[in-house]
Amino acid sequence: MKRLLLVLALLGLAACKEEAGQDTSALPLTADAVGHFCQMNLLEHDGPKAQVHLAGLPGMPLFFSQVRDVVAYARMPEQSHEILTIWVNDMGAPGATWAAPGADNWIAAQEATYVVGGRAVGGMGTPEIVPFAEAEKAIAFAEANGGKVMPLDEIPDEAVLAPVVLDGGSGDDEFEKRLRALSRKKGE
Repeated sequence: MKRLLLVLALLGLAACKEEAGQDTSALPLTADAVGHFCQMNLLEHDGPKAQVHLAGLPGMPLFFSQVRDVVAYARMPEQSHEILTIWVNDMGAPGATWAAPGADNWIAAQEATYVVGGRAVGGMGTPEIVPFAEAEKAIAFAEANGGKVMPLDEIPDEAVLAPVVLDGGSGDDEFEKRLRALSRKKGE
C-alpha cells in the first residue's frame, strides 16, 4: 500500500512539473548569440535584435539579427515547433543605441509598438522594423526617421516577406532578373 501511495505521489509530482510549463523568460544577449538565419554573431550587427522561444526547446531560443527577420520567421508556414514567446529589444530603453541595442532590455513582441517603413536599416542591411515599449517613443522615432507606427499584428507581410532592393536595384523586376539568371545557370 505504501508503494502504491509513493507511486501516486510521484505521478502527481510529474504532472505538476508538466503543468508548470517551459520557462520562456528572455535570455541576455551575449557574445555567444548567433542569428538563426545568418549564423553570424549578433553583437557584430547594429539595430534591434529578437529571440524566439519554441515549445520543446527549453533554454535554447532562436536569436535574430533583425526584428524584421523574426516577424518573417513567425509568419512562415514551415514552423516545426510552436512559438511560445517572442522577445524584441526595446529601442526606447535607457542606454539603448543603434550600435548597442541592449543585452537585457527585452519586451514581449506582442506588447511592443513598431515603426515600419522608415529609413532605419538593420543589422543585415535591410529595412528594419523598430520596436518600442512606449508608443510615444515610437512616434518620436518615426517623426525623425520616417515610417508608420503600428502594433505587431498590423505589420504588413510586404514589410517582412517581400524582396529587398539592394545596390540600386529596381525592386521586383530586379529580383525576377536574378532568379531567371540563376535558372539559366542551373540549366547549362
